[in-house]
Amino acid sequence: MATYSSTTFTSTRSASSSRLDVDETRNTAGIVSSGKNLEGRFSDLNLQMIPHPQKKDIIPLRGEEAVKNAIRNLILTSFFERPFQSNIGSNLRSLLFEPSDVITIQAIETGIQKVLELNEPRIENINVIVGVSKDERQYDINVIFSIMASEDIQEVQINLKRVR
Repeated sequence: MATYSSTTFTSTRSASSSRLDVDETRNTAGIVSSGKNLEGRFSDLNLQMIPHPQKKDIIPLRGEEAVKNAIRNLILTSFFERPFQSNIGSNLRSLLFEPSDVITIQAIETGIQKVLELNEPRIENINVIVGVSKDERQYDINVIFSIMASEDIQEVQINLKRVR
């Protein structure tokens, strides 16, 4: 038996001469929880800055959602984007306007795999699947992984579109 949940987020990032439209869909497909509680173990700042209705403070992400948020942030970060941490990033923005062929797909998969292995110690068994849309203007990226403290299989899906 598997549990499923999904949330869709849309954001727009602009580069110096190009625009990157990111349609992010986060999916969780996993085995029924084995009883291990990750809720208090991992936490991360929600970059959507959603305030708590009563406390008026930003609601932090906890557990699996915190790890998924960190993965999404690492994938969407370009090199030299973070001050004093110029080597963190996957450089997807530069590959987005390359021809949609096998070489570009492999470069995207390798870049994502490398950035996650080097910078996200909480996950293991990383599998990256990249697909191209029919009109070759969108990449569908699925990152399948497991969190070290849990036996559940997690999935993060990101759709990258070229906007001219």
